[in-house]
Amino acid sequence: MAPPILVAGLDGRSLLLEAPVLQRDRHVVEERAGARDLIDAVAACGTRLVVLGTRLDDLSLGETIRRLRSSAATRHVSILALVPAPEPAETDTEVVRSGANAVLRRPLDPARLESWIAKLLAVPRRVEARVPVQGHVIGTPRSSGPAHFYGLTRNLSVNGMLLASPIRLAEGPDLELEFHLPSANPRLRALGRVVREAGEVAWPYIGYGVEFMFVPPESLDAIASVVAQWNAGQPASAEDVTAGIHSTIRRDVWVYEILEPVSYGEGWQAEIRRAPREAWRPGGAGPFYVVEGASREEALRVAKRFLSRLA
Repeated sequence: MAPPILVAGLDGRSLLLEAPVLQRDRHVVEERAGARDLIDAVAACGTRLVVLGTRLDDLSLGETIRRLRSSAATRHVSILALVPAPEPAETDTEVVRSGANAVLRRPLDPARLESWIAKLLAVPRRVEARVPVQGHVIGTPRSSGPAHFYGLTRNLSVNGMLLASPIRLAEGPDLELEFHLPSANPRLRALGRVVREAGEVAWPYIGYGVEFMFVPPESLDAIASVVAQWNAGQPASAEDVTAGIHSTIRRDVWVYEILEPVSYGEGWQAEIRRAPREAWRPGGAGPFYVVEGASREEALRVAKRFLSRLA
């Protein structure tokens, strides 16, 4: 039997009436007395979905979500918050920033509620694989001013990404992310939080493990599709077949890979990777440099000129 859907802070019986899909698909809904009891149950039973209301006696709604996201035993769970209409508008913002996947206001639209429940039940099933991709990332730290940074995603799951950043980020910032994947159009968006420094990302980048706190539905669908294709053993896009390499150049004892350029707001970037000639295998080189150009072709020309100066 599938793990139950856990509910706290609202009437579990009313949820069954408001979302008939739960009865049709024979999901078991279990109501917990309080937030702490629910958190313990998530860790014990491995549930895929938690539905929270505001009637929690022992913890606030925001603190309950933060505790679920802060523990390795519970952070995988999808979290849906149902908020009464009289609650202030700031409640929605706090819930999302705390790490909920979605927040819906009462009175509920049954079709929208069922759509969200179906999506959030699917997320943990497809989150096990972390898919290697080459995508361009534009990030804005929420804890600072309006400054932007441009980076690359090294791999991706529905829960987060491995971010290669050209600059050092402040400790544990929340990030507004916009990124592009070769198989996804248009750009995807997410609200993420840095949870670790990733030493596996080499110079000239600084690596960070980013956990998604909120992903809009259209972006969630696109990411889940890429992950699902990978799980099925299919390449996520044509670029995966060649590891994203446009061309290679040998200089002395080194082999340089020029990766396919990626677009961003004001132009194109091409990454250059390098590996010792004796040990080189396609796609196995480490990061070396990034160049920019006004167009895809210009970025490639700049990359080749840069390598020609190394001779």
